Amino acid sequence: MTPGSFYLGVHRPHWLESAGVPLFVSHRQLRGRATLPRAAAPWVLDSGGFSELSLHSCWLTTTVDEYVEAVARYEREIGNLAWAAPMDWMCEPAMIERTGWNVEFHQRRTVANFIQLRGRGPFIPVLQGWTIDDYARCVAMYGDAGVDLEQEPLVGIGSVCRRESAAEIGRIVASLQPLRLHGFGVKKRGLERYGHLLASADSMAWSFRARRSGPLAGCDHRNCANCLRFALGWRAEVCRMLDQPSFLEVA
Repeated sequence: MTPGSFYLGVHRPHWLESAGVPLFVSHRQLRGRATLPRAAAPWVLDSGGFSELSLHSCWLTTTVDEYVEAVARYEREIGNLAWAAPMDWMCEPAMIERTGWNVEFHQRRTVANFIQLRGRGPFIPVLQGWTIDDYARCVAMYGDAGVDLEQEPLVGIGSVCRRESAAEIGRIVASLQPLRLHGFGVKKRGLERYGHLLASADSMAWSFRARRSGPLAGCDHRNCANCLRFALGWRAEVCRMLDQPSFLEVA
């Protein structure tokens, strides 16, 4: 993975116009807007699935056709859209408890949604699961549906950002080689451990850090959790790490 393939997660869509770096923006932040910003750099669209399932236990407020239409609008009016996440179903234990279904059901819904979206926009397949065996089963589900993930330019790996153990995620990522993987919500510790196995990644960990510290010198807000200056500084730190010879040698 290179600095150019690391997407900064943001919750201020107008930063697309001014940040000048690859961004990761949620559909929930863009939908319903009368006017949209023009993107100054490549960006990626998150479907907002975690919030959707957390709030409603299912995909309730957006249909497949509505999502396809929205993504087409973003491509047309915002521009520079690299790809979009599908309407997937996360598999964290808390999410399984919230929906009342099981991991396999969430995986089947995730695969079925990609089949519905395929060919209708720049959507990538996403693997969901919790254990190594879960993710292997999800790969097989895609194969049964006629999708050869090794032929896909990019495959997302979900349900990793809220885990405590970066080592555990690293083992899962290693088990999925040689797929070209995008890691959703990967923290710096995770990048250090398994970033060399990823084709790309995104993170909004900068906002979490900023919320728990004082503002930068010259900033007049209470903290920098919504501060572009802080976000870009944090991303620069990550990019310096990705540029280190030791990282590149492993990659």
